[in-house]
Amino acid sequence: MQITQYEDHIFHDLGPDLVLGLVEKHLGVELTNLFRPLNSYINRVYELEQDDGNGLVVKFYRPGRWSTEALKEEHEFLAELATEEIPVIAPLPLKNGETLGNHEGANFAVFPKRGGRSVDEFDDEQWLQLGRLLGRVHAIGERKQSRSRPIMSPTESTRQQLDYLLASGQVPPETQPALKRVIEEIIAEIEPVFEGVQPIRIHGDCHFANFIYRPGESFYLIDFDDMVMGPPVQDIWMLLPGTLEDAFVEMDLLLEGYETFRRFDRRSFRMIEPLRAMRFVHYMAWCAHQVAADGMTRVVDDFGTHAYWSKEIADLHDQLERIREGAADNIGNML
Repeated sequence: MQITQYEDHIFHDLGPDLVLGLVEKHLGVELTNLFRPLNSYINRVYELEQDDGNGLVVKFYRPGRWSTEALKEEHEFLAELATEEIPVIAPLPLKNGETLGNHEGANFAVFPKRGGRSVDEFDDEQWLQLGRLLGRVHAIGERKQSRSRPIMSPTESTRQQLDYLLASGQVPPETQPALKRVIEEIIAEIEPVFEGVQPIRIHGDCHFANFIYRPGESFYLIDFDDMVMGPPVQDIWMLLPGTLEDAFVEMDLLLEGYETFRRFDRRSFRMIEPLRAMRFVHYMAWCAHQVAADGMTRVVDDFGTHAYWSKEIADLHDQLERIREGAADNIGNML
């Protein structure tokens, strides 16, 4: 997806007057002068405040990352979840009835502010709550297909990410063959595991920091930026405090809650280590996109160096061996 220099200029030149004026115009509200930038690696996000004291968050999506159609599908999924009273934060409708606004090529959305905190370590009841929440989300997610979001599979998303890395200019020529070889070995090894698996709409980036806890309420699931068509187990394994072998109790509690609303196919445990390998590649490509967009990455200090790629290649080899050993098979059959 190509972006113009003008679109990129608009995205990087967002300021208080422009942002406040856009939100007042498109949402039909009056705002105070509060304009507080919030942390976001990809997008531009700002906290605002209405005259009545209610907080708002406006998100400007980085041009070129998602198509307008893909962003609309994210919003549609959030609207479906909110309609079913599932605790997510859906974008507010603008004056034209849409939830996605556009300013000279830069898409944006406005959300109600919802305070809360992350929980670093869940107790037994919270694991059950998380399971119930994900079961409800996936029950809605399987109702229809997404046409514009990526499909999480080794032959689609991982292959595309490898191709991007090799063409990005950020992998030194001397390390490209080794990186290409190990990722292609992983793709060939795990491709059969995905055969016959029906992907559904899932969160896609379901780690603990994307759940916020609000006392007296249930957990909220936030940040659907990476919504994909993928296997439901993707939203499960990332929450575990370690490998499946080390998190037997937590997984048992998660599934007890999950199956209150949706059956979970335990055969999909064999996908966890392949998905972990795919996550490695996804993260490398994500960092490369950051460098291409900003000329920098704020996540990995030595990204792009020979030392960085040597370590990543070694880690991929280790993960490939773990996959070949079938590390999760036996424990998965016990659950």
